[in-house]
Amino acid sequence: MPPAVIVAAPAQSSARQDPPPSLLQRFWAALRPFGPYAPLVAMMVAGLLVLSASRIGLMLWQWERVAATGIAGRMLLQGVRVDLIQVGLLVVPPLLLAPVLATAPGWRLWRRLTWAWAIFGLTLLVFLELATPGFIGEYDTRPNRLFVEYLKYPNEVLSMLWLGFRVHLLAGLVFTAVAAWAFTSLMRPWLGEARRGRHWQLWLSWPFVFLLAAFAIRSTTDHRPANPALFALTTDTMVNSLILNSTWSVTHAIYNLKHESGSSEIYGRMGEDEILDTVFAARGLQRPPAGSPLPTLTLLEPTRPRERPLNLVIVLEESLGATFVESLGGLPVTPELEKLKEQGWWFEQLYATGTRSVRGIEAVTAGFLPTPAQSVVKLSLSQENFFSLAEPLRRRGYLTEFIYGGESHFDNMRSFFKGNGFTRIVDQNDYPAPRFKGSWGVSDEDLFDRAHAEISRHHAEGKPFFTLVFTSSNHAPFEFPDGRIELYDSDKATENNAVKYADHALGRFFEKARQSDYWRDTLFLVVADHDIRVRGDTAVPIERFHIPGLILGADIEARRLRTVASQVDLPVTLLSLMGIRTEHPMIGRDLSAEAADVPGRAMMQYEQNYAWMEGDRVVVLRPDQPPLFGRYERSGKRLVTGDAPPPDGEAFARRALAHSLLPAWLYRERLYRLPDEAEASAAAR
Repeated sequence: MPPAVIVAAPAQSSARQDPPPSLLQRFWAALRPFGPYAPLVAMMVAGLLVLSASRIGLMLWQWERVAATGIAGRMLLQGVRVDLIQVGLLVVPPLLLAPVLATAPGWRLWRRLTWAWAIFGLTLLVFLELATPGFIGEYDTRPNRLFVEYLKYPNEVLSMLWLGFRVHLLAGLVFTAVAAWAFTSLMRPWLGEARRGRHWQLWLSWPFVFLLAAFAIRSTTDHRPANPALFALTTDTMVNSLILNSTWSVTHAIYNLKHESGSSEIYGRMGEDEILDTVFAARGLQRPPAGSPLPTLTLLEPTRPRERPLNLVIVLEESLGATFVESLGGLPVTPELEKLKEQGWWFEQLYATGTRSVRGIEAVTAGFLPTPAQSVVKLSLSQENFFSLAEPLRRRGYLTEFIYGGESHFDNMRSFFKGNGFTRIVDQNDYPAPRFKGSWGVSDEDLFDRAHAEISRHHAEGKPFFTLVFTSSNHAPFEFPDGRIELYDSDKATENNAVKYADHALGRFFEKARQSDYWRDTLFLVVADHDIRVRGDTAVPIERFHIPGLILGADIEARRLRTVASQVDLPVTLLSLMGIRTEHPMIGRDLSAEAADVPGRAMMQYEQNYAWMEGDRVVVLRPDQPPLFGRYERSGKRLVTGDAPPPDGEAFARRALAHSLLPAWLYRERLYRLPDEAEASAAAR
């Protein structure tokens, strides 16, 4: 019998094999060598991925304009540089606390603080990137300081967002919540990390880590740190904004608010005497004597002297650009304005100074030149004793009033007007039973009915008056009463339909005005504050600054003005036509005193670019870059740049620079005003 063969069974493993580590575990294992800095590195890596993914998505969305520049690759590389600046800014606050909290006694607090900070910072990045497409759609740029400024008006803004951008709003909130949950999951393993290393290793490494973060924020070895102008690689400002990220864009805009008074110095510097000499020479006027307490104060001799000066009504139309006026090359949605233009002075080449309502207000009512800063309607030093048309008229016994359909505190209008010559304000709280009320106040019909009633009453009482009427129906979400107009677009809530309704209301008002007793004694100006959406792929989209303007009423004859004109020319011209002899500090031209063949000039502030146009010649001033020369082709409605500087290019650019620097200086030194009434009386004696 063969010997038995004993086969041993394989031994059973006493321990179950561990599953392979997850991607999240491997991620945190890779970060472990960074010790207490691991959560900050995690935030930087995640932030860079989020911002790069957003930029790629935005570039694909706007690919036609991106491709036209030919710099898509550079945009991505420079975008990473900008993103390093932003994540560096997020890292610095907790990094400053690391030498104290990242030690053994403070380890638990350090873990929780950096966990919460990373989730907050990453969620903020996502939130602003999600808000970016809607903001670009409305303003043709990434979120900037407007994103913050409008937070002061939650009722109007929330109503506008809910009614006009509901899908964007809800989608943004949902995706932001999902992102917050995802980042919470990403950072959760950090809460269980034990402290490793010794205190001396932390304190020895900290200066190096801090300097590395500081260099990421500075992003250059030049004498000035990186700013958005460094990434302006094309003449298309929207494409330039895609290189940035929205958090840095907003942060930098907020930071720049403290430089408001010297804002125009981003274009260059010039002595005060040279500024004044250049500006007055451009107007063909003699400069006041050196040392004058108010260096731009001049005496207006009216071209139409009158025994009894006219009353004045200014109708400032919200967002009514030339794009909506058929005779100016736009859409046929303003038939009433087209009829009215045959009854007065019609401006064929009138340009807004900026892109916001407050910029139009400062130009039309104060004749103030634009700057890269906020409008003086909002700035602190101009809330009193600052020139506006209302002040010289008030001193002559005029009743001065502002009539608006919305809330007059919006954009600080009430404060600015009350402090600078306006004695009476009517806003939406003063309409007891309006026909229609939307997000931005009562309808334009309600507004004009109230204006007609007030003007009629003033005239019946024998009071001279200046009335500023500011419309609001042509504003997103474009709400207006049903059944008033034949819709231009099939969907009601569109800008074209809102403009057509605003035009309808304007026509009804002038039908009443022409039949009223006050017509023969009153001068009217109808002008837009700005176009509805100012955008384009040139350094300054001049075609979107083109606006309609019409002066009519009293004895004003029909006339076409073909000269290039600016909103700042209107208040001087109005005073002259009214028959008002007065001192004023305005830089605008009296168009009623000029020959018809004068080529004219206009200035336009577009973000941080400043365009100065004389006839069809244009120079664009840009921060920390040489002037850009070109021509505006009116037939094609396009600014063509890239030409070599003209023979007088230096003098041309100096004129532009002088006009850009003057308003900032006048504001800063509080020189844009009339002499106070005691001084004026003494001078008269």
